Parts: sequence; structure tokens; C-alpha cells
Amino acid sequence: MKKIYLSIVVLSIVFFSGCSDEFLDVDQTESISTQDVELFNNDAGAATFVTAIYSKFLDFNMSSFSWNGVSSIASDDADKGSSPGDTGSDKDVMDALTYNPSSLSITEIFSANYEGINRCNQALNVIPQLDKADATLRARLMGEAKFLRAFMYFTLVKTYGGVPIIDRLPNPSSQEDRVMQLTRKSKEEVYAFIEKDLNDAIEVLFEKSQYSSSERGRASKGAAYALLAKVNLYQKNWQKVVDNCNLVTGYSIVPDYASMFRLAGENGPESIFEIQGVGSIPIKGIQNYSVSQGARGAGGWGWGFNTPSESLLNAYEVGDVRKNATIIFAGTTLYDGRVVPTTVENPRYNYKAYSSAIPDADQSDTNIRYLRYAEVLLMKAEALNELNQTSVAIPLLNQIRLRAGLGNTTAVSQADVRIAIWKERRVELAFEHDRFFDVVRTGQAVAAFAIHGKTFVAGKHEVFPLPQLFINETAGLSSQNPGY
Repeated sequence: MKKIYLSIVVLSIVFFSGCSDEFLDVDQTESISTQDVELFNNDAGAATFVTAIYSKFLDFNMSSFSWNGVSSIASDDADKGSSPGDTGSDKDVMDALTYNPSSLSITEIFSANYEGINRCNQALNVIPQLDKADATLRARLMGEAKFLRAFMYFTLVKTYGGVPIIDRLPNPSSQEDRVMQLTRKSKEEVYAFIEKDLNDAIEVLFEKSQYSSSERGRASKGAAYALLAKVNLYQKNWQKVVDNCNLVTGYSIVPDYASMFRLAGENGPESIFEIQGVGSIPIKGIQNYSVSQGARGAGGWGWGFNTPSESLLNAYEVGDVRKNATIIFAGTTLYDGRVVPTTVENPRYNYKAYSSAIPDADQSDTNIRYLRYAEVLLMKAEALNELNQTSVAIPLLNQIRLRAGLGNTTAVSQADVRIAIWKERRVELAFEHDRFFDVVRTGQAVAAFAIHGKTFVAGKHEVFPLPQLFINETAGLSSQNPGY
């Protein structure tokens, strides 16, 4: 898969340079010339359009600094970190829950995901025209594009609530398309759109085992089922969660938790979907993902942002191997022999973002793990428990605990098992970009933030504000979220 992140300069010049100045950054035309079609009318050319989508995930504004601000620093799992005077543009206000519609992280995540959606729509528009490319390949590539579009809309709906749905390339000269581009849809409509894209993708995607070793990171049928189960989880469609988790096959829990987050553990048996990064050009890593979270100060190697919080540290039980696999502690030695001196500015750092070979480079070799089989088991356990099948849920929970070096859960009642599963999600998936959204969907947010002395305002903080730039552009077609 790392080979698919080759240079897409030619593709960008031909298809992505004609974007409008509007906030959603959509292309101005649905058509391409016959000459352009012929340029890409082969298997490699067709694949290039989907390569362009994957490549978007490597951008600084998509999966790196701002996404950490929204999904992690804003949660109770992480503090801003770094030096007290370094705000990281807005990471201090993300941490304090005092962000506003003009905050950079809020704006970048919104625009970056729509830029990615535009690439998905480009691919879905052009690939059917490439009749000299293999038909099975074209169908699979369109499935990948729909999976990735669903992935981006899931990010958007979790983060902002209802958002505009753009499912094709709008024509800016058409008033109807302009209204479509700027009209906000309900959360329920967005979820329905995501589910349709995922179901379409499932029909044509390969299983993970069918991909060659050079394409291991591509979206698979299992990834689509796992993401669909997660979408069901957020809507509390419990039976659908169970049904889709049961369709995620061919994966297994790896014995050594820490190994998954090292270079040798990437795309392993537990991995369902990862964003691929490698620290060389033209193939590249996720921009500044590792260095922005590396230890800061004398003897350090990074910017020091997104540091593990005291409450996350306290959430680990005695003997839980996940604590030392998730948190870098000042004054310790890492698995590769690197010494973390006590002279660094923060007491803790994110181990899952650590790049051993090139820790201080803009382009590191670290992947982001987005879907793992452990989460599938925890989703299934949560759903079974809510369906009053607690006795069936407990062994799934215990499977995760035993891998962590812990004993079986002592929880027995449905209420206690529910809390145990929520706690297990926190320590199992720490720094995997779920915690803020988990405490919101499970109703834990007010209490969780109060531990940190922060006020989570019910009816407001469940979603982030829509960017002010977008609100200004809509001319009344989309309203701001309550409280902002």
C-alpha cells in the first residue's frame, strides 16, 4: 500500500488545480476532455484517482495537528502539552473547551475532509469513463472511493453534526447545485448516506487477504463492515452492530499489544484499516504527525503536543501492559534504546505516535491505526450488553482484558458491564482518535470533564461549531450549531 502514495503531480495539475475559491473547494466542472480520459485510460491511470484520495490523508490539515486538536486534545485523555507559551495556534482553547467557529482546528478539519470528498467525487465521476481499464479493477476502485468518502463523512458528522452532502461534482453555474453545496443536511440524513456508500463498497471490495503485500493498506470488505458497525454504534442500532461485527472475518488479536504500534507491527493480523505513512519522498508520511507529539525540550525530539492526561494515567489498572505501550514517560528508556531524559518539558508523551527511525522528521514512518479487531470485539460486546445478552458480552470483554495482562472482569450486571466496556474502550483505544466522541455518545462527557475542572456544556459541546467561514458563505442555507 505504501507504493500507492507515489507522486500525483500530473493528476493534480489536470484535475485538482481548477478548484473554486469557495470554502468547500469543489471542482468547477463535471467533465474532462477526451485527451485527458485517454491519458488515464488504463489500469494504472484508473488507480491513480484513488491514490489521490488516500494521499489526502497524509496532509497536515487532515490527519495531523488539527485532528489531534479536535479528537484528542479536546478530550479528557490528553492535555495540550508543549511549552506553556506555545498555543499551537489554538490547541490551548481546544484543551480548555473554549474554542469558537474561527478556531483553526475547527476550520481545517471541515475543509480538509471536503477536499477529500471532492477527490472521491472526482474518482467516481472519471473511473466509469476509463473503459480500457479492467472492469473488476474499476469496480473495486469505486468501492474504495465510496469507503473513503463514507469515512470522511463519518468524521464530519461526529465532529459537527449534520453537514452538507455533496455526492457528485457540483456545477457552480447551476443554482440548484450551489444550493446543494451549501445546504446542511440532518445528522440522520448524513448517516443514511454513509451507510449507503458502505453497503455499495461492500459489494465490490476485496477481502484483506486478497490484496498483494504492496497494497495491504487498501480499504477492504472487512474495513467496510467494521466502519458500518461503528456507524451503527453511534446510532445505537445494536442488532446491526452485532450483525456487521460478525461479518468482520479473517482478523485476530495479536498477543503483544505494544507490537502493533511499531513499524514491524503495521498492517498486522489485528489491523483492519490504517493510514499509511513512510518517511521518504515522493512516498511520504503523515505530515508532522510524529514530530508534533514527540518529547519536547532538552534531550527531546519533537514539539511536545497532545500529552497523556493524569486521568488517563489513572484509568489503567495495576499490571495493564497497555499503559507503558501507550505512554512515554520522562526518565525511561524506549523499546529501541532511546533514553527519554528528565529534562524534557512534559512528564508524558504519546507512544503510539512515536517514530523510532526518524522521530524528528516532518515525514515520519508512523501509521495511524483507525480500525482494529479489538474494537470490533468491544463494539460487539457493547451491543450485546445493550440487547440484554450480558452473559455473551462478558467473554468478549475478557478477551481484550486478558491480552492486556489483566484478569477477567468482576462486572456481572448489565449496568456494571456497560461501565466496564466503556472503561476498556478508553484504555484499549487511547490516542486512536475516539475518546472525545466516545464520551459524548455514551453520555459520560459532563462528569469526565469535571474531573479536569472543565465545564462540558450539555446541548452545546456534543459537537464542534461549524466554521465561521462556511457560515458566512452559506447566506442562510446552513445554521450554526447551538451555543456558538
